[in-house]
Amino acid sequence: MLAAPPPALPGGGKTEILTQDAYAFSAEPRAVQAQAPRKKYRDPYEKDDRQQKVNIMYDRRIHRGNTYASPTIPLHAQPDPVELQRQADLKRRLRAKRRAEAARRIRTPSPVEGRKHIDVQTDLYLEELSDKIPEAIAATQTDAFLDRAPSPLYIPQKSGVDVATQVYEGELFDFEYEVQPILEVIVGKTVEQALLEVHEEVELEVLRKHQLEYETLRNAEQAEVQRLEDAERRRTEEKERRLAEQIRILKEQQEVAEKIAARAFAQSYLSNLVPSVFDSLSTNGYFYDVVEKEVETMFLPWLWTEVEKGVGVRNTARVLVDDLLRNAIRTIRNDGRPPKPNP
Repeated sequence: MLAAPPPALPGGGKTEILTQDAYAFSAEPRAVQAQAPRKKYRDPYEKDDRQQKVNIMYDRRIHRGNTYASPTIPLHAQPDPVELQRQADLKRRLRAKRRAEAARRIRTPSPVEGRKHIDVQTDLYLEELSDKIPEAIAATQTDAFLDRAPSPLYIPQKSGVDVATQVYEGELFDFEYEVQPILEVIVGKTVEQALLEVHEEVELEVLRKHQLEYETLRNAEQAEVQRLEDAERRRTEEKERRLAEQIRILKEQQEVAEKIAARAFAQSYLSNLVPSVFDSLSTNGYFYDVVEKEVETMFLPWLWTEVEKGVGVRNTARVLVDDLLRNAIRTIRNDGRPPKPNP
């Protein structure tokens, strides 16, 4: 049964427990950092990057407990196979990435026959190099750090002998050999850029399709929303129309009821009024017989007029006869002769 991997150690180290009976420790190689000597003065502008002392009592690489029995792993510390697989994949990708970076790194071409590569100082201030670093042991009793001004810029003293190398034209440079990695880089970058552009075009096409589908769906939804709004508007208008019609019917019914009530009240009020009015009008002569009225207003006046005319003519004739008779009698009395008739 596999155990859970312990946390990573300082400096890139890690401890792996493969089985209950096997214990192994693996760490990536790294350069040993030399312990800097203790300074007499404290520099306020310098950061103290020295590693802190590690107490062995708190070092996780030290195994504690019984060393004769196999370590017991608690139940809650059982490893997760998925997590182990993920860590293994991550490590494999990192190793592949390092190998790819190492393969892409431009290296110095191999020296021509009869020559070899050596380290050459290209610094401005040269100093003599030797295989053995001079060492000295010294001890001193120092006081506490004291504040002092920043140290001046250190310029090492020139030592050793300047060496020059004569290189003839065409001796070190091989065009085909030198241009091939550059050409590979250019071609690789071009192909990579082309692939990126193709991927971008494919992605843009997918985005356009997605946008077209989204617009189609949105238009359909908008059409559906418009249809629902029209249906709701028609229902609202129908509701308002029916409500107005119902209100009009109620008003008409109320008006009819008011008219019926007014008619009943008028009938009850006029039931005794009509006979009394007719009696009063009859008494005052507003109701009469047509024949009698015509006789009184037309026939009797005409008759009186005709009678008056006839009586007048007769009276005139009588007056004339009386006048003639009076004249005749007067003449006879005077002459004894009959009077001549008037022409």
